[in-house]
Amino acid sequence: MSKTNPGRFFEDYRVGQVIAHAVPRTISGGERAFYHALYPARGALYSSDAFARACGLPASPVDDLIAFHVVFGKTVPDVSLNAVANLGYAEGRFHTPVYPGDTLVSRSEVIGLKENSNGKTGVVWVRTSGENQRGEVVLDYVRWVMVRKRDTAAPAPEPVVPELAPVVDAADLVVPEGLDFTSYDFTLAGEPHRWGDYSVGEVIDHVDGVTVEEAEHMLATRLWQNTSKVHFDRTQRPDGKLLIYGGHVISMARALSFNGLANAQMIAAINAGSHANPCFAGDTIRAWSEVLDRAETGAPGVGALRLRLVATKGAAEVLKVDGKYHPDVLLDLDYWVLMPL
Repeated sequence: MSKTNPGRFFEDYRVGQVIAHAVPRTISGGERAFYHALYPARGALYSSDAFARACGLPASPVDDLIAFHVVFGKTVPDVSLNAVANLGYAEGRFHTPVYPGDTLVSRSEVIGLKENSNGKTGVVWVRTSGENQRGEVVLDYVRWVMVRKRDTAAPAPEPVVPELAPVVDAADLVVPEGLDFTSYDFTLAGEPHRWGDYSVGEVIDHVDGVTVEEAEHMLATRLWQNTSKVHFDRTQRPDGKLLIYGGHVISMARALSFNGLANAQMIAAINAGSHANPCFAGDTIRAWSEVLDRAETGAPGVGALRLRLVATKGAAEVLKVDGKYHPDVLLDLDYWVLMPL
């Protein structure tokens, strides 16, 4: 009996199957330091305990996307070790901030299956939740991946495609307990622009660009314990290239968005997301955002802004041509952020 894990293939999944993922991960300040070394992240709430306390939190949490990457990374050996591509996200909500010392675990439920017409791969939908050591849900989200079949002759399952909400309703956003932006220091945060300064339809070019280096991607992906073969094994692709982890692109684009959205402090939800085209070492990531919606919250001084964050390896404001993503578009992410009114 083999003691090694070849990973699950498409025919190994069943709708309703619940998978508890190994290995628990205790978060330390090292994650924050490494994250800020990998990405130009400068959010004041995630950089300063004093700033966070002035905003009603007990200390500075780790960046939201650190929690996302850690929870996501736990799922890879069970969900996407044999994936061809990670296709998208929906219905993501951040429930509880993560602080150094917290331990995270992940669990996924298979909610959809559909074999592709080529008979070689299929799409698997999972709903994943991450919890801390107190059993509190830190975040949950749906994602879907294209996974290889072990045996192309294996019969196709009855297709089940879940109906997913196109957007998380603003009324369902979770504002962290105690968060209060009434005494928010815009000078320390880096920009004067508050919630009321942004209008629906406004487009912001974030100006800066960062060239993706293979070594940094490898370090980042290992940090999140993401073991997907396409990120480490050149034989997995006919062109011999290593695919850059999509989360690396998300974090890079989010960090670049500081220039123009410095006060978009916390991610509250991920409404939808698509890795439109693959990213490879040598690509230079640029980003722009479009304001899609605005909402008030019940927390003092806290508003919610719905944004479309687009990462490209080309010119600003490129998105689609003839209904299809332009080849330069790497990421199309629809999400809610919390910022001062």
